Amino acid sequence: MKRRLVLPLGTTLLLSPALMHAQRGTPAADTLPAFGSRGALTDWLGAHDRERQRHYAQAAAAHTPAPSPTPVCPVTTAPARADSAKGPAVVHGRVISASGAPVASAVVRTCASGSTLGTTTAADGSYRLVIPGNRVPARPVVLTISRLGLATESRQVGVTPGDSAVADFTMQSSVVYLSSVVVTAQGTEARRNEESVTNTQTAGVDEGGIVKVHGDHLVMLRRGRLFTVAIGDRRLTPVSAVDAFGPGVDGSDAWYDEMLVSGNRVVVIGYNYGSGGTEIGLFDIDRAGRLRYRATYHLRSNDYYSSRNYASRLVGSKLIFYTPLDVPSGRAVEEWLPAMRRWHRGARADEFRPIVSATRIFRPGRPLEPTASLTLHTVTTCELDQPEMRCGATAVLGPSGEVFYVSGTSVYVWTSDGWRNRGRHDRGPAMVYRLPLDGSAPSALAVAGSPVDQFSFLESGDGHLNVLVRSGAGGDWMWSAERAGGSVALLRVPLKHFGNGSAAAPRSAYRELPAPSTGYAFQNRFVSGHLLYGGGSGWGRPDQSRRWTLYAVPFAGGAVDSVALPHGVDRIDVMGPEGVVIGTDGRNLHFTGIALRGRPRARQHYVSRGASQGELRSHGFFYKPDWGDDTSGTLGLPIARPARSGYEHLYEESAAVLFLRNERTAFRALGTLDARPDRAGSDDDADGCVASCVDWYGNSRPLFLRGRVFALLGYELVEGRVTDDRIREVRRVSYAPRPAQVSRR
Repeated sequence: MKRRLVLPLGTTLLLSPALMHAQRGTPAADTLPAFGSRGALTDWLGAHDRERQRHYAQAAAAHTPAPSPTPVCPVTTAPARADSAKGPAVVHGRVISASGAPVASAVVRTCASGSTLGTTTAADGSYRLVIPGNRVPARPVVLTISRLGLATESRQVGVTPGDSAVADFTMQSSVVYLSSVVVTAQGTEARRNEESVTNTQTAGVDEGGIVKVHGDHLVMLRRGRLFTVAIGDRRLTPVSAVDAFGPGVDGSDAWYDEMLVSGNRVVVIGYNYGSGGTEIGLFDIDRAGRLRYRATYHLRSNDYYSSRNYASRLVGSKLIFYTPLDVPSGRAVEEWLPAMRRWHRGARADEFRPIVSATRIFRPGRPLEPTASLTLHTVTTCELDQPEMRCGATAVLGPSGEVFYVSGTSVYVWTSDGWRNRGRHDRGPAMVYRLPLDGSAPSALAVAGSPVDQFSFLESGDGHLNVLVRSGAGGDWMWSAERAGGSVALLRVPLKHFGNGSAAAPRSAYRELPAPSTGYAFQNRFVSGHLLYGGGSGWGRPDQSRRWTLYAVPFAGGAVDSVALPHGVDRIDVMGPEGVVIGTDGRNLHFTGIALRGRPRARQHYVSRGASQGELRSHGFFYKPDWGDDTSGTLGLPIARPARSGYEHLYEESAAVLFLRNERTAFRALGTLDARPDRAGSDDDADGCVASCVDWYGNSRPLFLRGRVFALLGYELVEGRVTDDRIREVRRVSYAPRPAQVSRR
């Protein structure tokens, strides 16, 4: 699915009266069983496929409609059609409900010659799906239209390169029943490393982002290019600019999303729809900040994009990233297993080399539901301190819905059957997998429901996994995290209960919690022994309700407190030992500090009049505690024009970065570092962008580095200095490229 904008919609859900039943099961082995050989893997997949076919045959014989499996496309490079030079094929049309009303935000998908292609319907129900000419199959394609609350529709459409076809759809209502127990997890708040410029979730685990530090240089990733700016000697000087893709790589159909720096190596993670897989670009950086392209690697995978999560992490010199891969039916395993090749001009499909063996592919110790769309959830680890990058992988089989979280010791992957099986009382349980960072065998536990995002997890120091779950959540792939709903529960389970996946978390491990009554976009975070959660506007239009509530739950046990707020819960973050909640009232942007010593309560409060959040990503916020005193400090957040819909951060740069002083019991405004209004968008129009021309991961950040304060605003880097309790600009630089200035080597 290409990254066409999906605006999440609120949905009314009908809950069943009973909790989902989860039994402890018999004592399990310590780790998951692995496949001893490719033959054993092939046999297991064949048996699973036969069971699926038997299930559908029985359902058809009983005239009982069974949920159709999610379309699965093998990740291959299909041969070009002889007539592909005529150009792409276009399928377009309109989707309406049974009442004739347009259906917005429906997902339109198809499988075309080994690629999953997709788009979404606009506000008037219209859609336009483009199939590249070399991927148009000789036979009709099957279009599938789906949206929460409506029955999925499918239709065959015949298309040829250079031509177009019309396919209109009418979608019928579908009542959704959900269980009242959901399971979710969220992770550790990080203590800020003094030189870190990334708002990370877990201490010691860096996350892929758009700006990093290397010596006396800032390294930025924007619109398909890498840049460095020297910040030494109290100067700001652009140094280097190179494409984020290698020579001979076609970046026009790729998104270069995340960047990490390890030693003198810069790593760029992207997804290339043209080659059908994850792309890893390596660059060398020297002490002068000069960048030099080193290598590109391609990995077979589906798109890893999430509106909230990050695919890559860095622990020491180890690059860790998560990718899902649909398991095709009836294909030899060597044709689709995760494999990697080093890119060069004329690279061939047969140069892919496997990075995971059957002995590192694991399955749960209980049967998977036959109707589940099977996915290989792969965690790849690469050593970056070697002359030639070496990678290995561990994979687990499970349903397609997933949330990926990295603690200080392990990688967790929570799988569920996503949106398709929500409301089925006979559906199989979800599964949470634990993959230790030391490379030992993974373990698992059967669970219920799904986390909303990575912040739903916390591996706490007392040997427990804590996860917030919702009954109406389907993982965090693409925009799924923006549409979570249903009942809320907190799962708290000892890590020693993880085993071979045959055992389930007991019902007593789930604690039912109140669900937010306002705000469709759910936010959650573990802060100082508490789980904080609530609802806000998210990617949608500002909510002008007058009643909002933040819930505070001691995750190890204790009463649930509710904190009344004058604004929605659009962001929850860590502010030393306390929390901070940021959100809109429909006109203004509010900042509320949450005291967590004793009974949780609202304490500090500040209103930025006529403003909205300029960034929705977690990296858009940063809190810098004072030296030796984390109860006071300075925070920064990009802001934008008032009443702006959240999704517009993809297309509009932030107007400024706002800085506030936290003085234990009060917020005090230091002021803003502003973008130049006369330059807004001008550099974007002139940069000759050919790749990643939508800022999916944002473009603005507050930066605190070595006693200095910066604001990254699109292509501008602004430095400020605090004097007389106000922040004032002292210098700025534009690092915007011109096409002729960009090196392609």
